[in-house]
Amino acid sequence: MKGLPPIFAALLDAAGLPLPVPEFQFAPPRKWRFDYCWPTERLALEVDGGAWLAGGGGRHNRARGFLADMVKLNRAACLGYRVLRCTPRQFAAGALVLDLIAEALRAPANTDRVGAGA
Repeated sequence: MKGLPPIFAALLDAAGLPLPVPEFQFAPPRKWRFDYCWPTERLALEVDGGAWLAGGGGRHNRARGFLADMVKLNRAACLGYRVLRCTPRQFAAGALVLDLIAEALRAPANTDRVGAGA
C-alpha cells in the first residue's frame, strides 16, 4: 500500500469517518507498518493480498510471511492496537470494510467488554 487512494478517502469522508494515516510505523525502531492506521484510536487496517494465488498464495500466505505477520500482529496487540484485515477485493468493494471501520471506531480501544455477547 502506498498512500491513501482517493476513492478510499472519498468513501470514508462520505461515511463521516476520519481519514487514516497510510503506511503508519507503529513500533519503532522496528520497520513494521500498518497499511492504514487511526493512531489515536489504536485502530489499523491491513490489506492482505495473495489469498487466491496458485502455488501457496502470496507473501501473507506462505510460511515465512505468515509467521512474520504473526509476530507483527501479536506485537501490535500487545501495544493496544486493534487490527482489521481484509483482502484487496474486499477493500475495493468498500462497504464491508467501511462497516467494520465504523464499528471499530465507535467501540473504544480499551473496553471492559470481555465476554460481551457470550
